[in-house]
Amino acid sequence: MRRQNRFAFLLAALAFIASTLTPPAFAQTSATHPAREATPELRRQTFEMVWRTIKEKHFDPKFNGVDWDKVREMYAPRVARVKSDAEFYELLQRMLDELRQSHFAVIPPELTHRPERGEQQEEVDIGVRLGMLGEEAVITRVIPGSSGARAGLRPGFVIKEIDGKRIEQIGAQLKRRKESRESARASLIELLSENLLGAPGSSVRLVYLDEADRTREAVVRREQSQGELSPAIGSFPSFFTEFESRRLADNVGYLRFNIFHPVLNQRIRAAVRSMSDAPGIIIDLRGNPGGFDGVGQGLAGLLLDKKTVLGMSRMREGHENYIVYPQKNPYAGPVVILLDCMSGSASESFSGGMQSIGRAVVVGERSSGGDLDASIETLPTGALLLYAYADFVTASGVSLEGRGVIPDLEVKLTRASLLDGGDAQLEAAVNYIKQQSKQQK
Repeated sequence: MRRQNRFAFLLAALAFIASTLTPPAFAQTSATHPAREATPELRRQTFEMVWRTIKEKHFDPKFNGVDWDKVREMYAPRVARVKSDAEFYELLQRMLDELRQSHFAVIPPELTHRPERGEQQEEVDIGVRLGMLGEEAVITRVIPGSSGARAGLRPGFVIKEIDGKRIEQIGAQLKRRKESRESARASLIELLSENLLGAPGSSVRLVYLDEADRTREAVVRREQSQGELSPAIGSFPSFFTEFESRRLADNVGYLRFNIFHPVLNQRIRAAVRSMSDAPGIIIDLRGNPGGFDGVGQGLAGLLLDKKTVLGMSRMREGHENYIVYPQKNPYAGPVVILLDCMSGSASESFSGGMQSIGRAVVVGERSSGGDLDASIETLPTGALLLYAYADFVTASGVSLEGRGVIPDLEVKLTRASLLDGGDAQLEAAVNYIKQQSKQQK
């Protein structure tokens, strides 16, 4: 089921956004999922626990303007009418969607199962990344050496169909959601990307427009990512991390990673240290859905020369500062952060915080606007409940949830530039650093 793919993607994201959880808290989520369908009474208890957890622990006592008591009145009678666990979890998710906020989700128990040795691993893709340019789903990046690259797919190609389903058909299920423009674009890209997922060795059939707008078709084999496999965390699975560090034109430093995960800390630190002589550093967080805030704090410490508060997490009662401690010999040159609508959570805390204190310039497109601190509870059926207990606010007092980080320099990708092998956003970041270098001479 494609819905299971969506939950599998979210399950991996839980590892990213669970930065506030301690190892013992993770351990509490590792209940063995039941082999049989839940009883009506167990579903009723689970519904009550989900509703009450939000009622008591949501960071906003006004629930984002939603009458949460009325929501219970609407959904409680429906619990007795569901025919399966799948239908039940879908109902719970619809109830959480009434909040119109990120970081509220129910993960079915079968998707919290970590594969044992010899079991099939999580689904894989074909090594292409998608974006929305206007109303078109366009390939924005092809991982070198991937099956997508070997099939001749290139940035700038427009995807029209995935396994016989038109892009418009795939996106139709999102129409009922109440989301910001950036969040809606991110949801569509996520959904399209999920449709590229499948078992290792399986194939996906694509219909696309090439550089001359000719309709082409390709059957592409799904393969495991070439990135580094992260360690599992509690009941959450391992997943592949991507990391890239290099020098661009005029010796400008460039750093890109696909998630904020502690397994990358050493590589991030070594990369920034190696760029001490660079006229500027570009941190590419496009497509990065977030992760562990501590990774962002460590990266910020490599770029700041004194103890700094980048923002704070506001809870129903009290707050906690997002503090950065400087590391030895921090980099002092210009810093540019690249964002797009797929940049979320820890990507937003880091970039929004750095922007708010004037230490970094943000280039690209507005981020997704999904930046809340979340926790996890195990439900009576064995499913997991992800819920937000705090709202991140930058040092300048801006809440990023539902708003996103607004670039200092907005630059949109164009299909023509992608087809020519260019990257207008990256080029704008390099040009900014060049201008800064000239002004300092």
